[in-house]
Formats: sequence, C-alpha cells, structure tokens
Amino acid sequence: MKRTCSRKGFERGKFTVFVAGIFCLTLAVGCGEKEEGEVATTTKKSETAAPVVDVATAATVTGRVLFSGTPPKMQLVDRSSEGTCHDEASPLYTENVLVNDNGTLRNVFVYVKDGLGDMTFPPPSEPVVLDQVGCSYKPHIFGIQAKQPLKIKNSDGGVLHNIHTISKRGNGFNFGMPKVMETTKKFKRPETMVRIKCDVHGWMGAYVGVVSHPYYSVTGEDGTFELSPLPPGEYVIETWHEEYGTQTQTVTVTEKETKEITFTFKPAS
Repeated sequence: MKRTCSRKGFERGKFTVFVAGIFCLTLAVGCGEKEEGEVATTTKKSETAAPVVDVATAATVTGRVLFSGTPPKMQLVDRSSEGTCHDEASPLYTENVLVNDNGTLRNVFVYVKDGLGDMTFPPPSEPVVLDQVGCSYKPHIFGIQAKQPLKIKNSDGGVLHNIHTISKRGNGFNFGMPKVMETTKKFKRPETMVRIKCDVHGWMGAYVGVVSHPYYSVTGEDGTFELSPLPPGEYVIETWHEEYGTQTQTVTVTEKETKEITFTFKPAS
C-alpha cells in the first residue's frame, strides 16, 4: 500500500505517523506549506495539466473594435527633462487613444471573462517581455497569465527607471532599474487591469491584463482580435480600453464554428 503524507496517517496510530514521516523525509517531500510561487506536487491533475481542447472541433471568436466619432489628436510628450531620452528626431506621442486609419481602435484588451467553468490552465514558461525604450513602456497594453514570467528590461542606457504596479489584488511591486538590466517578476492572481507607472518619469505608463487562461488579445494596427481554439460553449467576452472603460458581449459557438463580433467605443458626449 502506498504511503502518503495525508491526514489518514494520523488516524492509524503513532507508529504509522512515524513511518510516514520518515518516508516523506526520504523522498525530500515536505509536508508543510509551499513557498510563494512554488508549484505544489500534490496539486490535482486538472490544476497542473492544460485541459485537452480538441482542435478538430474547437471554435473561434474573432472580431473588431471600432471607434465612433472624431479621433482625438495624439499629444507630444515632453521628455526634455531627461536628456538621454529627448530625441527630436524620434518624437514620443501619447498612446491612450490610438485610432487606426480604418476606423478601428488600437490597444484594446479583449479576453474571455466567463464561460470556461472550472477549467484550469497552467501558466506558460515562456516570459512576456516589457521593455523601457526612449523613456516609454513597450508595449503600452499587454496581457499575461497569472504566474507566467514577466521579463522587465531597461534598454535606456544610464537612465534610472522605476517599475511601480498599482494593484487591488496583491499584484503590486515597486523597484528601481538604474542601468541597462533585466529582471523577472510574476503576478500572483488574475486582475484586469494592473496599471504600471514610473515614478521617475511621470509620462510613462502601461497596463497589463492578468488572466487565468490563454484566451486574450490586444487590438493592433487593424483593430482586430482572435480568441481560439475555444471549446464549443457560451462565453462572455469583455473588452477594456483605458479611456472608454469596458464592454461585454455574450457569444455562443458550436463545433468548428467561427463567429465574428464587433465592439464600438466612442467618447462620452
């Protein structure tokens, strides 16, 4: 009979407890709490392995995010206080509202808010990269899975930067990067959105959507997004924009179906 470090061992008497303890020590498996960020070896299989999504029957949700109204003008960022980053040949403009030439909206975070049930997805080992270039964050809006590595780089030689996250769910950290360097952090739990700012350069800002699954996207130069491969089912899709807030739609997809949806944002009248 396989011995384990479980509560049942205590119910079989002191001798069983002693033997179980020796067995655990021999295998170098602790019976106490795991350190923060450590993956528990006793976690259920459904929590350590990605759900099997049959790509042969999987569905896809695609769409566009439109902008209605007159696009606001991007503002020139004054970086004159930081000589290393001040480059008139490569001006920096605000990114809070970027409307593409085709009338779509860039930098919108799109993700599955509800519908995956109790499915769990292990975080990828491949890191997401956040760089600091020309005294700006690249990218401005991005997504990541909880506990996935976030590689933070300072590519501005000789410039002190500060990475300060504003979080309501325990995803906060605040540290300096005084030179060309990189470090790795992880967000503990899902949260949309987490703001990132630099306390040294007030114009620097970014936002990250931290989710528990891989079904997220950020609209780019064509304003489109794609969420796939999704198991057939009903989903709540949410879009987030830093100036215009959130919108949701409920969509049902069947086997092998591709369904297109559209969101439209506009300034408050």
